[in-house]
Amino acid sequence: MEIENESRAAQDQPVVDEELVEKVRQKMPDEELLYDLAELFKVFGDSTRIRIIWALFEADMCVCDIANLLNMSQSAISHQLRVLKNSRLVKYKKSGKTVYYSLNDDHIKKIFELGMEHIME
Repeated sequence: MEIENESRAAQDQPVVDEELVEKVRQKMPDEELLYDLAELFKVFGDSTRIRIIWALFEADMCVCDIANLLNMSQSAISHQLRVLKNSRLVKYKKSGKTVYYSLNDDHIKKIFELGMEHIME
């Protein structure tokens, strides 16, 4: 009776599709790239940074303008801009003594558009 139960339990176990698993394994990016992707998405996990990026969709802005827009201190905005800059999401240019921030490239806007589309479905 015990052997019969073990046999039935083995039949209930799903069979691994080794061919499928190998096919997917071959297409998986390197672990380091997946780690970098996870880190990028962590940067998007802060609502202040999201608001800053959203503002920069509209115009290049300096720290004082962003701080005024978001009703936050310049120090807090500078800290968040540093995180965004280190993640290569924003870039800056100097004009005299003023530093203007802008989005690094169009990929960022595409990520946001897809994200908004997803949450609005």
